Amino acid sequence: MDGHGVLHMRLPITNYPPRLPLPKVFCLGEGTLWLRSARVRAKKGVMKITLLGDCAMVVELAEKIGTEALIRVRALVRELEKDPLPGTIEVVPAFTTVAVFYDPAKIGSMDALRNELVARVPRTIPRKDKSAGREMVIPVCYGGEFGPDLAEVAAHAGLSENEATALHSGAKYRVHAVGFSPGFPYLAGLPEKLHTPRRATPRTRVSAGSVGIGGAQTGVYPLSTPGGWQLIGRTPLRLFRPENETEPALLQSGDRVRFQPISPEEFAAWK
Repeated sequence: MDGHGVLHMRLPITNYPPRLPLPKVFCLGEGTLWLRSARVRAKKGVMKITLLGDCAMVVELAEKIGTEALIRVRALVRELEKDPLPGTIEVVPAFTTVAVFYDPAKIGSMDALRNELVARVPRTIPRKDKSAGREMVIPVCYGGEFGPDLAEVAAHAGLSENEATALHSGAKYRVHAVGFSPGFPYLAGLPEKLHTPRRATPRTRVSAGSVGIGGAQTGVYPLSTPGGWQLIGRTPLRLFRPENETEPALLQSGDRVRFQPISPEEFAAWK
């Protein structure tokens, strides 16, 4: 970040594809290429565009995570999926950014792609979320072998396990991003009383379907992976289905979620 608040991205010159026209750059130090981000004001807030390697650009649409950021991200994703830019391969949303992956041989020039993104963003910013996402209910068996950290989370909040379960399942959540592992939803809306630091020592294996709390967020592990979130329950639902080629992740950015407590017997009988 320079003194004017402009973000720069540092890339090795040797890795820069020779077939691409060089963007406007200035060099500081031997063997280093500095690329100045496009930084423009798009209605409310500032938009920044930076390189991610040599095959992607990242559009930053907000400075902090929240509903406004989610609305802006979803609007741009819809626009770029409806009318893809030449040479683009994939559009990946995150909390406050959209990554646009492209084939360097098919975009014409990076300046052209960047300028098109700069032109498109302002006209995609809606006043409100025009697509509120789906409403999803996720059954969860809380505590016991399914939620080994529920007692710790409840104690941290000054609650009983039943009170912590009721508070967690009574809240309304929104998927703000999907990542970490395929189909992992980062859910906003966790009641502040349940905000709990991640485990000091991550587990080497977390069972698929585990519902966890990491700081101010809650989420569900779609696959069996290592993880450091506090585990409070588990769902029998499959959140990642690789056999579904069109929509392998059950939850998508923007979806609304609530959790429904179930018993161990209901968990075992779930199909």
